[in-house]
Amino acid sequence: MNKLISETSPYLLQHAHNPVEWYPWGEEALAKARAEDKPIFLSIGYAACHWCHVMAHESFENDRIAALMNEYYVNVKVDREERPDLDSIYMDAVVSMTGHGGWPMSVFLAPDGKPFYGGTYFPPTGRGGMPAFPEVLEGVHDAWINRRETVLKGGSDIVDHIRQNDVTAAIGADALTPDTLKRAVEALWSQFDWRDAGWGSAPKFPQPMAIEFLLRHHRRTGDPLALEMATKTLDVMMRGGIYDQLGGGFHRYSTDALWLVPHFEKMLYDNSQLARAYLHAWQVTGKPEYRRCVEEILDYVLREMTDTSGGFYSTQDADSEGEEGRFFVWEEAEVDSVLGDDAPLFKKMYGVTMRGNFEGKNILSIVSDVETLARKHDLSVAEAEAKLAAARKRLFDAREKRVHPGLDDKVLSGWNGLMLAAFAEAARFLNRDDYRAAAVANAEFLWREMSTPGRAGRLYRSWRRGKAKLNGYLEDYAAVAEGLLTLYETTFEGRWFNAARELTETMIAHFANPGGGFFDTSDDHESLVFRPKSVQDNAVPCGNSLAVTVLLKLAALTAETRNADMAEKILRHIQPILARYPTGFGQWLVASSFALGGVREIAIVGDPNGDDTKAMLSVLWGAFRPFQVTAVGGVDSLVPLLHDRAKIDGKATAYVCEHFACRRPVTEVEEFRKLLEGKEG
Repeated sequence: MNKLISETSPYLLQHAHNPVEWYPWGEEALAKARAEDKPIFLSIGYAACHWCHVMAHESFENDRIAALMNEYYVNVKVDREERPDLDSIYMDAVVSMTGHGGWPMSVFLAPDGKPFYGGTYFPPTGRGGMPAFPEVLEGVHDAWINRRETVLKGGSDIVDHIRQNDVTAAIGADALTPDTLKRAVEALWSQFDWRDAGWGSAPKFPQPMAIEFLLRHHRRTGDPLALEMATKTLDVMMRGGIYDQLGGGFHRYSTDALWLVPHFEKMLYDNSQLARAYLHAWQVTGKPEYRRCVEEILDYVLREMTDTSGGFYSTQDADSEGEEGRFFVWEEAEVDSVLGDDAPLFKKMYGVTMRGNFEGKNILSIVSDVETLARKHDLSVAEAEAKLAAARKRLFDAREKRVHPGLDDKVLSGWNGLMLAAFAEAARFLNRDDYRAAAVANAEFLWREMSTPGRAGRLYRSWRRGKAKLNGYLEDYAAVAEGLLTLYETTFEGRWFNAARELTETMIAHFANPGGGFFDTSDDHESLVFRPKSVQDNAVPCGNSLAVTVLLKLAALTAETRNADMAEKILRHIQPILARYPTGFGQWLVASSFALGGVREIAIVGDPNGDDTKAMLSVLWGAFRPFQVTAVGGVDSLVPLLHDRAKIDGKATAYVCEHFACRRPVTEVEEFRKLLEGKEG
């Protein structure tokens, strides 16, 4: 055993019995490096990372390689999902040094934490132009002993380069303009794959933030092209192998341009964002397939990714029984055996053949349409759909008997905030009480288990099996606050509004950068080689773009101009870069759309459980309305939007305001509908 045995991260625990003398990141490891005058070998990865497992098996379980590591280095393992600050700093360093990045990340540091050499995966023997890991270990050691001054200068230069590489530093501060959004749509159009959908070539990643922006742009302008790009991508992903056709939920990305062959890991953050994208697309189009996809994603999360305490787990591995995708793929004979006479219909629908489409086996994807299959098999569409649903259930039950992929059952605040918002919105728009219960249970978990005792409004980052640890990051505060605001607009319980407001105040107090925007770490976080400030959206929205989203929503609910001014200042600074790199700034575009969309402030004075209030909410929730905030309750509510407003004639009364002007209050549902549709009078 090594020093990782006392950790809670499943990823770190996977390495606790390596012959490598691993340390977790912390003062003990840094002090040892200083005392022994050794460089640090820092290895960063995560539990669902396939190549992390490969390098661990090839090198970290190898006694000869481990002996080199232990002799020459202080070896530190980091779970990137627990420590996004370290991952961000050292990934920037690796990209600066090599021109590319990824995981596993392998970085060599001076004892003061400055990186001087790095890469990603290193094989145990040289191949494909990659040096052998033992050669790297020997070479870096030689440089440390014999060329120390050059090594240290190089490390300082790298840190200076990263510290100065703030993409917002040279950006202007012009007034926000809808032209930025229009040009972002044009850029997305120019990068769009009109044959296979999505953006770019293989590998293809889902782009839920870009899709959300396109749906909002369509709602604001009526642009049909924006809607076409969004729905074409959603359609192809939902039918492809990237989607688990039996169990629901999306895999991480597609290794090809066709969305067929995925990297089989499943991430909580992907599924939270995609659930909302499909939900909003269903609101826009009414396509029942989108609703089914939302429910299958969330049902999968409830079934396989939810702790009894209410928290949501982080990831499921790509591998089972040592093979990537083994759990998810099928031989034709297996399908025939399970389905019997119903196999031909299913195989035609899901592309199952004797040759297969993945290493001799079959990844299930939809290759036909129900109408065509029904005609060929002399069935009605309803009969064909029923048979296919029954076949999926039988195959799912058979698959459940297989060895399941590994589960990373740690709970991360920020990722939970994203999934909280998905459940809260789905409960609201799909009228699912079980989703509402899951959202409330998660919010209660976050406030109970992830709040630091004795420090009001402070969050932990990570929790597992009753133990919470690590300071929360900007993305944690912003994502949880956004999730709580979404839950408030579903339940109208003031406690969730109050909790979101408290987190936002903490965020401003401890993360704000005097030069604009927010740092990723709090002002009382441990000292690192520099204080990171991320502005690019990646697989997860960056903390800054989510923070702006929260500030804008709170400003509309509270009329606090400080929040609106702070958000607009940040957006002005980032605005010029948005249209140039729209897929890298998707949540920024969503926030900009909200700021420019003519936000409506809707206050309904009435009992949230009263029939008259529910009738108004039914109208309000009956369409995609992304540019509004809603408060419901009495004048004694915690939400300022409801203050100084009263019922008329004892009935639930709706107040609709926009651009600092309010329409006349209404008590009749049809009058309320006309106000929402802009047809007053």
